[in-house]
Order: sequence, then structure tokens, then C-alpha cells
Amino acid sequence: MASFELLNQEKKKVGTVDLRDDVFAVDVNIPLVHQVIKAQLAGRRRGTAKTKTKAEVRGGGRKPFKQKGTGNARQGSTRSPLQVGGGQSFGPQPRSYEQATPKEMVRGALRSALSDRVKAKRLMVVDEFKFSAPKTKSFHELMSKKWDLTKVLIVDDANRNLELSGRNIPRLKVLRTEGINVYDIVRYDWVILTQRAAKAVEARLAPEA
Repeated sequence: MASFELLNQEKKKVGTVDLRDDVFAVDVNIPLVHQVIKAQLAGRRRGTAKTKTKAEVRGGGRKPFKQKGTGNARQGSTRSPLQVGGGQSFGPQPRSYEQATPKEMVRGALRSALSDRVKAKRLMVVDEFKFSAPKTKSFHELMSKKWDLTKVLIVDDANRNLELSGRNIPRLKVLRTEGINVYDIVRYDWVILTQRAAKAVEARLAPEA
């Protein structure tokens, strides 16, 4: 078990918390992390590009000119791909860019990404973030002055006031535990987990889970 300092909202140590080595201290598998991030970003592509083929372009019911005697190559339709305004032979069609990624690969990549942040000493555990109401300005001052962090990812269970306070702060993102993903862990320089989020992630990513 790895022991982490448990901080409060004001970044003061209030205790320690033990987390599993097989989740937060594994060997970092960079190719696996890369593969999962590629699949994650590919799944975000819309894949709605579309061009019309010869069969879909309106018109083209007559020959553009007679078969013989013009000196031109014969043409059967004004909507041929060879004609101006005609269809496109091999243009893009709607498709899905999603890549099949087994759940265990995703879990392994998450363990690697979190372990990398731990080894870089850029992962911290907080007892809780408690706000009586959404306060973006107060939260921004807390993170910039008390914590002195930029480009930070905060993971917590459902905490509506925290989510509303942080959603308009540049280079800060608040995720619920079930939304934690490899791309955001790698994208942000710092990762802050609340104690309950850390335990939930630990249970989700444990090898025997």
C-alpha cells in the first residue's frame, strides 16, 4: 500500500490515506496509454462528411452530346464524375471512427496514467471540497493562491457546487469519478482526487475487480 498525504481544502495536511500499489504504483505502459488515447480521440470524431455519387446528383437524364462525330470522349450523363457538376467517385461517406478497446486495456491505461502522475509527484489527495454555493471567483482564488496550481484536473463524486464553481475556470477541469479518463489525466499537469474519489477509483481499477 502506498501512503499519501491527506490535505484539506486549504492545502494543509490533516492525515494520510493508503492506496493500493497495483493501481497507483504500477509500471507505466506508454504504448498502451498511447493506444487508448488514440481510440478515445477517434471516438470523438463526428464522421459526417458526405459527398454525392453519380446516382445521387440531381439531373443527368440526357447525353451531354451525341455519341460520335464530336471528337470528344463519349459521355452518357451530364452527372458523370467526369463532368462539371457531376457526382464524386470516391468521396467521403458517413462512417464511425470508433475503435474497439477492451475494458481491461482501458483500465490498464488508467492505472499507468495515474501511476505516472504519482511518480512525477503531481497527484494529490484531498479530504473534500466543500462549498455552500457555487462561487467561481472564490474557487479560482483558492486554486491560484492557496494551491498555486495551473492546468489541474479535479476528480470527485457528484459535487454540484464544485462542478459549477470550476466549469468556467481556464485550464481547470472537474470530473466525476465515473468520467475519469486517460486523455484528461495526461492532458493536465496536476491531478487532485478527493478521498472518496480515490477510493472509488481504486475499487474500479483493482486487478481483481
